[in-house]
Amino acid sequence: MDDKTPHIRMITGLDEVTEAAWDRVANPEGEPYDPFLSWAFLEALERSGAVAPETGWTPCHLLLETGAGEVLAALPLYAKTHSQGEFVFDHAWADAYERAGGQYFPKLLNAVPFTPVTGRRRLTTPGPDAERWRQALLMGAIQLAEQNEFSSLHLNFLTGTEAGQLETEGLLIRDDQQFHWVNHGYDSFDDVLATLSSAKRKNLRKERHKAQQGLDFVQLTGAEIGAEHWDAFYAFYIDTGSRKWGQPYLNRETFALLGDRLAEKILLILAYEEGVPIAGALNFIGDETLYGRYWGCAYARPMLHFETCYYQAMDYAIAHRLRTVEAGAQGGHKLARGYVPTKTHSAHWIAHPGLRTAIDHYLRRERAAVDEEAAYLRTRTPFKKPSPENQDPGP
Repeated sequence: MDDKTPHIRMITGLDEVTEAAWDRVANPEGEPYDPFLSWAFLEALERSGAVAPETGWTPCHLLLETGAGEVLAALPLYAKTHSQGEFVFDHAWADAYERAGGQYFPKLLNAVPFTPVTGRRRLTTPGPDAERWRQALLMGAIQLAEQNEFSSLHLNFLTGTEAGQLETEGLLIRDDQQFHWVNHGYDSFDDVLATLSSAKRKNLRKERHKAQQGLDFVQLTGAEIGAEHWDAFYAFYIDTGSRKWGQPYLNRETFALLGDRLAEKILLILAYEEGVPIAGALNFIGDETLYGRYWGCAYARPMLHFETCYYQAMDYAIAHRLRTVEAGAQGGHKLARGYVPTKTHSAHWIAHPGLRTAIDHYLRRERAAVDEEAAYLRTRTPFKKPSPENQDPGP
């Protein structure tokens, strides 16, 4: 084989590729840094056992390489035996197909595990061959699905640009929405309040005051985060995860690895009462965006969730000139706190023609409903009208 001829190679773990080779395409120069695409993040999930065949996540990443072994492009890819930890819900598709006699699982998933964050998915360096390499990754994934008789291939939380590209390549596009906060060049939280209607401004002031009474909020990053902080946060995470999901996705080793590897890209917000931590929120820091991921508390307290997860994140984004705060999936309650509806996208390849047709018809109706709901919600934001905050900023 010619040393420069690209070919697809599958690896069953990120320990089979160097960090430098992966990150060269995952976070190339000229693209905003995305912590969730980094080798350090994804490999930590595998090394800690959070992502493994035993948990229903079998890594089968695709690398596009030259004959000399240079990585030109990569696709984080997993064979799934369930649909948990994805946040693009296809349970009804699986149920319908299996009631009709089909086998929906295993399926293939291109996504960041347990992370409903929009970002690049077919990873390449910018250049004249980038689109050709992205197409090669897609064809490689479809070929892998066909060869192993997987029911489907799913690419979750795509940028709008990549969703458009995949639609032209024949995949079905699904739209949904999250609530993101957009920083319009504010210098302080008072500047944010000034954009709100009078009633909403008073409500938010009261809400923050009530949440902060008797508490001290600390924002920690880098070397400021010690083992005692991780221990406290992990206890909060386990409590929340046990109540919401039944079994939390991540383990203590996952957080230890992330803390060792990505401390400078982590913002840990802790709320203290008389010197004892009672709540915490874990955020990841990108070049342009603060990503809220997990939160938990020792006991319920009015407005504590809003302050720890939303307002503290806004304060940090303002102070560090970050463009957006993404506070996770769903959550219409974020609307009243200044987080606006923002469209998200996924793309789907379905092997069975009948199932594909049925899903296609469903997605057409669903996209129209998502657009209608988003338009309505933008009329219900707390901002003065008209205002740029009421526009969909797009992913």
